[in-house]
Amino acid sequence: MASGWGFPGWRGREHGHRKGNPVVVTMESPDFSVVEIADPDEAFRPVEKSRNKNAKQVTWVLLLKANYAVGCVAWVTGAACSWLGTVKRRLIFEEGVAVDSHRLGKGRVLFQVIRGFLFALLIILAFEVMAYTKGWHYFEHTNLRIPSTSDVHSLLHLVYIAWVTFRANYVAPLIQALSKFCVVLFLIQSLDRMMLCLGCLWIKYKKIRPGIEGQLLADAEGSRFEFSMVLVQIPMCNEREVYEQSISAACRMDWPKDRLLIQVLDDSDDENIQLLIKGEVSKWSQRGVNIIYRHRLLRTGYKAGNLKSAMSCDYVKDYEFVAIFDADFQPNPDFLKRTVPHFKGNPDLGLVQARWEFVNKDENLLTRLQNINLCFHFEVEQQVNGVFLNFFGFNGTAGVWRIKALEESGGWLERTTVEDMDIAVRAHLNGWKFIFLNDVKALCELPESYEAYRKQQHRWHSGPMLLFRLCLPAVLTAKISFLKKGNLILLFFLLRKLILPFYSFTLFCIILPLTMFVPEAKLPIWVICYLPVMMSFLNIFPAPKSIPFIVPYLLFENTMSVTKFNAMISGLFQLGSSYEWIVTKKTGRASESDLLMAAERDYKAVNQPQMNRGASEGELQELTKLKEHQQQQEVVLGPKPKRVNKIYRKELALAFLLLTAAARSLLAAQGVHFYFLLFQGVTFLLVGLDLIGEQMS
Repeated sequence: MASGWGFPGWRGREHGHRKGNPVVVTMESPDFSVVEIADPDEAFRPVEKSRNKNAKQVTWVLLLKANYAVGCVAWVTGAACSWLGTVKRRLIFEEGVAVDSHRLGKGRVLFQVIRGFLFALLIILAFEVMAYTKGWHYFEHTNLRIPSTSDVHSLLHLVYIAWVTFRANYVAPLIQALSKFCVVLFLIQSLDRMMLCLGCLWIKYKKIRPGIEGQLLADAEGSRFEFSMVLVQIPMCNEREVYEQSISAACRMDWPKDRLLIQVLDDSDDENIQLLIKGEVSKWSQRGVNIIYRHRLLRTGYKAGNLKSAMSCDYVKDYEFVAIFDADFQPNPDFLKRTVPHFKGNPDLGLVQARWEFVNKDENLLTRLQNINLCFHFEVEQQVNGVFLNFFGFNGTAGVWRIKALEESGGWLERTTVEDMDIAVRAHLNGWKFIFLNDVKALCELPESYEAYRKQQHRWHSGPMLLFRLCLPAVLTAKISFLKKGNLILLFFLLRKLILPFYSFTLFCIILPLTMFVPEAKLPIWVICYLPVMMSFLNIFPAPKSIPFIVPYLLFENTMSVTKFNAMISGLFQLGSSYEWIVTKKTGRASESDLLMAAERDYKAVNQPQMNRGASEGELQELTKLKEHQQQQEVVLGPKPKRVNKIYRKELALAFLLLTAAARSLLAAQGVHFYFLLFQGVTFLLVGLDLIGEQMS
């Protein structure tokens, strides 16, 4: 076998003739085939792709590519049909359901205005399409001539000349003046964003972090006096999905049990939920945790009234600090050890605010876009204001207050739906300082449905405007510096709470479509494209992983400007919707690591001896009766009705208005304007049909 291969002969003729005699190798085993090698190096040479391809192979390749293309087309067609079917079902459902007149009345004025604009623009679009087909140069109104005849065609031509003259002399100047005003506001707000980002970069470059004076808390027995008396409050209302994880997270805090009291402030009107929360509180109480359950018969003042009622208890005077967590928040066990020590040596410090971290930020497109906004809010706005001004708006949760600061500032007031911002402004006017800790985080969740997010944003933007009206006299007469007054009025309220939704809605949803029908009033391309994209990059700066979502983020923020504008007007003029408080729907999601840790701790707690074990039999009997009662209700009443997606009329009206303007822009061959209006109109259409976020049955 070795001599048959002839390796020595090949090596000797390496520089001679490359091609030798064919070698045939025959194997005795029938499982192997015969191999013929004409050239010793032939088996080791690279094979050309185009070599030895016959027509049959080429045909198969083309068939595979055609099959792949057909599959892609089928997928796109199926997705489009599914989407159209969803739209059809939404429209049919909306027609068959009796719409609440109160819900329609809240935004009826704005909806009627948008619908009037849409109706007028549709008439103008139809008229100008006719002018385009007739060859009338509607962009060059100076070249139009008055017809000499009096037929219908000439009469229409005369009407068109009158419209062009009217829009050039009267309509265009008004739109141009309003657009310049909005552009100036846009530039001021963009400058504010740039300054905030530069401040954040400076903080990162200098590594500025709030320090702690004196020594940290020690674990020695002689340092027990270092641990302050802390009150933890968990306000909730019908929080069936999240009550258990929030109570368990608070009870697992690493703090001496005798110096910690947890108040579960339950405003639930559902007796079943009340029993469930009572059972959870009783369970932790038997494990040695100092925890109290409180329930109000009358839910006046919403969250502010709940906190105010809890602070009126006699035992509160024994505590120095109060930590507040909403029902969906899960603080880490070391939360108090990383926040309370900052008060030591800082008698003027009234609030320590921690950052939020979201367990469902990657759940859907809506949560991803919310994460971009809130990352900028915490890492840029809150951190920069905390470092350079010692003031920012309290976020209502994941913060520790000095009780003395709350009492001297007037306590919790029920006059607005943003009680957190209210107490922060009053504490700032009384000279208290705030600290924001960007490295201390508390887990929570984002609204996953557009309906919940829309209601949350309405409350967050109507409340500040109502608060601005109420506290403006106190700001003007407060004994603080002129710089702090200017920051409160111009930046904190006007620029970031009023101007932003005003110019965003007016400029991109009203003025831009109108300029398509009034070409004499133009918006420069840098206002439509370059500056918004640059501002979007600045907003994504704290969340670099969200850069692929910059275009959806820009379009969605313009879409949300309708809700924010409506909420701003409602709060500024004290309309009825500015006093509404709707609890944000939660799902009770938790991270996988948190679930594993909780299961492990529960297992250890169950296997360890507990206090008052015999007293738990009554609670277990109550929970068993509760489950039996729920099962009986499901049998008698049937399953609960499923939530469904809604249709939002203002967003749909604006979608058709923008798409109408896009059609008008197409006649004028305006590339950037057309694409912006088209994509923005499609975004409004998707949001109006509630096709973003969690989809209901």
